[in-house]
Amino acid sequence: MDQVLFSTPGNPVPENRTEGFFETHDGLRLRYAVFRSSAPVAKGTVVLVHGRNEFIEKYYETIRDLTDKGLWVATFDLRGQGASDRLLKKRQHGHVRRFIDYEHDLDTFLEKIVLPDTRLPFYLLAHSTGALIALSAAPYLATRIERMVLTAPFIGLSGQAASAGTIRRLAGAACSLGLGTFPLARKLKEPPFRDNPLTSDEVRFERNRAIATEHPELALGPPTARWLHESFHTIARVTSPNHLFSITIPTVVIAPTRDAIVPYIAQERLSRYFRAGQLVPINGSRHEVLQERDVYRNAALAAFHAFIPGSDAEAEGDVEAFGT
Repeated sequence: MDQVLFSTPGNPVPENRTEGFFETHDGLRLRYAVFRSSAPVAKGTVVLVHGRNEFIEKYYETIRDLTDKGLWVATFDLRGQGASDRLLKKRQHGHVRRFIDYEHDLDTFLEKIVLPDTRLPFYLLAHSTGALIALSAAPYLATRIERMVLTAPFIGLSGQAASAGTIRRLAGAACSLGLGTFPLARKLKEPPFRDNPLTSDEVRFERNRAIATEHPELALGPPTARWLHESFHTIARVTSPNHLFSITIPTVVIAPTRDAIVPYIAQERLSRYFRAGQLVPINGSRHEVLQERDVYRNAALAAFHAFIPGSDAEAEGDVEAFGT
């Protein structure tokens, strides 16, 4: 049997797991894994949805944190990235035909893997692009997902050479000219630690870079014009008051205040119309709060565990503090 999950020095695969591939509605094979807690009675299952250019290996540490608390974790690589099927011959191009395909994949994952093979109740933890997928799908997830925690949801864009408005217009124009499969940037150059916008934790930064170096087939390059066009269209829809009013799943939005990719002000604005949502700022954190220094990461995990019933804080007052 071919190896499904990979270990690197300092980042071993968690034990007590099931891994494999499931098939999407349009015939793609997506890599997944379910990690079980050693606790005699499971407190529920966390459905973990990654950001763009992420993969299961990057979350081993967080998976261990969650299973140590008695939770199971079910996760998968998004289509077009990680070890899931790529969508273009040029594998490094980050592409999607329609953003709704991500939502269909999440629905298929829930139906084929999570519902039959894990333990109730179900919670959702999603980062960046994964959080955008969750926000878009949330109105019809209410019958299956009890609560959501979204970290740095991709609802805006900053820190680029051009403004978000310019990028949106260029992406739309490229798609209209039949150039949707081409990236707007030639190559996604990874900055050194001192210049990176993702984390201030050098050890975790280097650990994640080592995974991509040792297993370059997991890594991804710049997004295509179609990916950007579809994402901007989805951002406009999910941040509208009508859409936010339609979400009934109790939600915590964990917002890094020093996020140089998704503007903090956009995450703060989201909470104004998000009646089911509560904003939890993590002061000083950069974009990848679960890959950050302990002072920031522990604050995010504390917010998660206080919000998820039975995860850490059993007292009702701890949960009520988040306005649910």
